[in-house]
Amino acid sequence: MKHHGRCHCKEITFEFESPEAVTVYRCNCSICEMTGFLHLIIPISDFTLLSGTPSTYTFNTHIARHDFCPTCGIKSFYTPRSNPDGVSINFRCVDRSTFTDVETRDFDGQNWEDNADALKHLSE
Repeated sequence: MKHHGRCHCKEITFEFESPEAVTVYRCNCSICEMTGFLHLIIPISDFTLLSGTPSTYTFNTHIARHDFCPTCGIKSFYTPRSNPDGVSINFRCVDRSTFTDVETRDFDGQNWEDNADALKHLSE
């Protein structure tokens, strides 16, 4: 199923393939806590940027690429450190009308090193 997302000002738009029933992850790491990011991790091959050129922020290991809109500042997707071969879409930035079931699970990102392996399968 094809789904759509965007930033607040609509400069950044994208589409992606995923099932209609998904599990999203609420992470408690420092950056996700502050931004309220809800992760839907998919393979990068299932993601298409339709418009806009995001700015990028990195920190610590610089593996995660936190892309955000240079106009409104919204981070609607990024490349996660746990899944550098995937994309984590901020579920708060997608059109939810194309989903039939959404389960939210907590992820302990404050203890990332101990828990990151639990997400690796999501981008396969």
